[in-house]
Amino acid sequence: MSDSAAVKPGLFQSMAMGGTAAAFAVNFTHPIELVKTRMQVSGAAIGPTVAEVMQAGGIKSFWKGIPFGYGRELSYTSVKLGAYAPVRDAIGAGEPDSPFYLKFVAGAITGGVGSIFGNPFDVMKTLAQTNRGSESLGALVTNMYQSQGVNGFYRGLQVNIMRACILNATKMGCYDMAKGYVADSAGWTRKDPRTVFASSFIAGLFMTITVAPSDMIRTKLMNQPTDAKIYDGFMDCAMKTVKEGGVTSLWRGFVPIWARFAPQATLQLLTIEALYDFFGFKGI
Repeated sequence: MSDSAAVKPGLFQSMAMGGTAAAFAVNFTHPIELVKTRMQVSGAAIGPTVAEVMQAGGIKSFWKGIPFGYGRELSYTSVKLGAYAPVRDAIGAGEPDSPFYLKFVAGAITGGVGSIFGNPFDVMKTLAQTNRGSESLGALVTNMYQSQGVNGFYRGLQVNIMRACILNATKMGCYDMAKGYVADSAGWTRKDPRTVFASSFIAGLFMTITVAPSDMIRTKLMNQPTDAKIYDGFMDCAMKTVKEGGVTSLWRGFVPIWARFAPQATLQLLTIEALYDFFGFKGI
């Protein structure tokens, strides 16, 4: 079915497809994120970090905490990815030549709202990925609740919302705009998998550049011990991080972040576009 003849998906239909696409993609990107998260916390290089994970539990240890990863994708990403097109259309940015800033606004709105729903899973996933002991996922949840109550699951919410707004505005805005440029220059259609692949790869690079600092701070805030508070919010964490390692330390783990964002964005967007097409809906 051509894109011009296809109908637009409803909000909840699109969110369901966004969550499905994200849950599929996380199976492949979770190991990369685990390495990235441990590098940000420890300050170690990628080689020693990978070796440490392997020594601790073999290949399967790279998927440590993935149940929380599924929860995150089915909550946070179902909104930030799936709700993008309906929200974009609702604010009048659904045409290829619509102002780019409106596409960025749509991405920021869905990213920020989605992060509120996904924050508890983000916190627990980060703790699970950096936990070097044998503590079970259930024990991590129990310890968090007993020591900090419900508020503990929303630690780092401020920076997570900020990160999600920047990330999704860059990801979806750049992807949406890049599809037009790629399709026009290469002579492909907007629904062509080659267009989707190239556009999502471009979006992944720009995502990494803009999101790395807030990703670093978010990881540190969420990785605080369940029974202690090391940082007093976003600014305190940022200042201490810069003081300890300089401004460039905010981009620590850039390579694994990009190595995760590029394939993650590509897999998510290829999958959701395929789902849109399969069910007869108009693509992004």
